[in-house]
Amino acid sequence: MIWEKDEPGTHENISYGQLLDMVCRISNVFLSRGIKKGDVVAIYLPICPLAIATMLACARIGVIHSVIFAGFSSNAIATRVQDANAVAIVTANEGTVSSGS
Repeated sequence: MIWEKDEPGTHENISYGQLLDMVCRISNVFLSRGIKKGDVVAIYLPICPLAIATMLACARIGVIHSVIFAGFSSNAIATRVQDANAVAIVTANEGTVSSGS
């Protein structure tokens, strides 16, 4: 995968192996937190490899994911999380996200 970042001319190459490693790590975090097949996880992340890996991790263990658009207000986000009965929210604490490779 080639992730074209927001800054022109900057990109990051992610191999299938690196993506698989991210997916497995996230899946294991979910499982260690008691998240199981059929649960709902809300994903509130910028467009980045971590967001893709999180969606794939959900699919890997049978968890339903609900992606929340970044343009929503805090009230709209809370409503979506509550309506989906999400057991967890995956988010970032900064605008810059790296694949961690």
